Amino acid sequence: MQLKLETMLKKPLTLLFIATGLLLANCSGEDETETNLVAKGNKMYGGELKFMSTEKIDNLYPTFTGDVYSFRIVSQIFEPLLFIDPESGTINPGIAESFTQSDDARVYTFKIRKGVKFHEDACFKDKTREVDAHDVKFSLDMACTNHEDNEVAYLLVERIEGAKEHYENSSNGKINGKGVKGIKVLDKNTVQITLSQPFVGFEKVLTHSALSVTPKEAWKKYGKSIGQHPVGTGPFSLEKMSSSKITLKRNPNYWRKDEFGNQLPFLSKVTMTYAKNKRSELMAFRNSKVDLVLELPVEETENILGTLEEAQRGLNVKHKVDAKKSLNMMYVAMANESDEFSDEKVRKAFNLAIDRMTIVDKDLEGEGWPAKNGFVADMEGYPTEKVRGHQYNPEKAKLLMRQAGYPNGKGFPTLDFYVNAIEGSGLHRSCEAITRQLKQNLGVNLNIVLCSLDERREAVASGKAKIWRAGWIADYPDPANFLAQFYGNNMQDQSTLVNDFHYKNDAFDALYEKALVEMDETERMNLFVKCDQMVVETAPVIPVMTDDHIVIINARVRDFSATQMETMDLTDVYIKEPRSKK
Repeated sequence: MQLKLETMLKKPLTLLFIATGLLLANCSGEDETETNLVAKGNKMYGGELKFMSTEKIDNLYPTFTGDVYSFRIVSQIFEPLLFIDPESGTINPGIAESFTQSDDARVYTFKIRKGVKFHEDACFKDKTREVDAHDVKFSLDMACTNHEDNEVAYLLVERIEGAKEHYENSSNGKINGKGVKGIKVLDKNTVQITLSQPFVGFEKVLTHSALSVTPKEAWKKYGKSIGQHPVGTGPFSLEKMSSSKITLKRNPNYWRKDEFGNQLPFLSKVTMTYAKNKRSELMAFRNSKVDLVLELPVEETENILGTLEEAQRGLNVKHKVDAKKSLNMMYVAMANESDEFSDEKVRKAFNLAIDRMTIVDKDLEGEGWPAKNGFVADMEGYPTEKVRGHQYNPEKAKLLMRQAGYPNGKGFPTLDFYVNAIEGSGLHRSCEAITRQLKQNLGVNLNIVLCSLDERREAVASGKAKIWRAGWIADYPDPANFLAQFYGNNMQDQSTLVNDFHYKNDAFDALYEKALVEMDETERMNLFVKCDQMVVETAPVIPVMTDDHIVIINARVRDFSATQMETMDLTDVYIKEPRSKK
């Protein structure tokens, strides 16, 4: 649901929007052989869309990726059984053209769409072939297989009949015997999935990009290098992957058409390069070297995009701004089993010592929303307001630290605080504010270590990191996805991204499992509220804030919009140069 920008951002963007209406086009030229091909509905074929990423991407195999940066590329190459509308939550057909659900919500039967083809690839001797039910089973079996790079086993192994046994009996991505018992091929175009228990909303899980359909031939051919040789069914295929960029090319055999009957996609190429920092990315946008900026820092807009006077003189690229309230949570994780944070009193003290409102209003100049309730982000249908979050209370925080044996921080070690952010960014500033407040209120010293996402993962997995900044963006709009972070079975053996802080609470697990099988939607949400409240009370992490997904878009890019899950769908996007103002 799109909201008015002034209701989402406390810092005004009035100047930016006034300027937008007055800017002149300043776009780089395109290869004429790829442009001016008019489609029905006044749309255009051809052109190259360019954007940047602040994180390196070196693996494009769906089950081996678990962050939003990778999924923005993976979702262009691969497709899951079903799609979800990120705003309404409506489930739409994907590789599966339809499905049925048994009355007890345990058995799902999927009809696989005919005519969907994999990308042409060497694993097919430079040809292609049609997707069938065996590919779906192979892909889901792989997602349930014990492999050191599998980041998404937690999505299925506790839910599908026989998946846990399969996971425990497999290794190195090898599918033993017939694979997962509860995933059956009924015929060439029919797959049946039987759950170990009813789970309302299982179809939402199957919209996850990491559960996309892949061919067995590619796995056999590429093995350990499969992440550099992605073969999917999506609108784009991989053209080139290097340390400096990833280039995708149009899939000429793509199965989807738009409402006018146009063969999709429209774009000829999609190119992603890497940004040294946000300022360099914004400068690239200003100079028309990229078409999108996916996380727009509000405080930089006037400095980089220019003033109203510059806009009137036609010095800036013509653009538009789109924004959605994101389904995300920025938080600080603590190693719950470590000597430093095994005591619940310490974790609660850290939570109570942080003034989230000041961080948002002062340190981030109004960009974002303080986490006043629980860990689950505000979403349609979930009564977030029923969860009582941490209230800023430095005196109580000091008392808890004294009770834990650390009066005024005495005896508590100085810790490295791992922050995967660019120096000077909003994330970096928010973490600086956190360290400052912990020092002021508790006498605790944290040393910020700026790092990449991979470096942070390695530090956490090795046990070196005791405290780190993290973030969770919904894979699908349901509180179960947020609360899966705290489920005891979702530990390091099933993902390096979920519950990597090692929270184990039998009472939470029992309540969470009860919520998953509850058929009544109102009661289901109430159970999730209780789970969320338990997370607050036991304080395994420090929820800090949510923010808005703000995207700045070159005016030549049409039909692109921000989403609550911060994803990208480039299937319908096309390029059409705006008319210059005379």
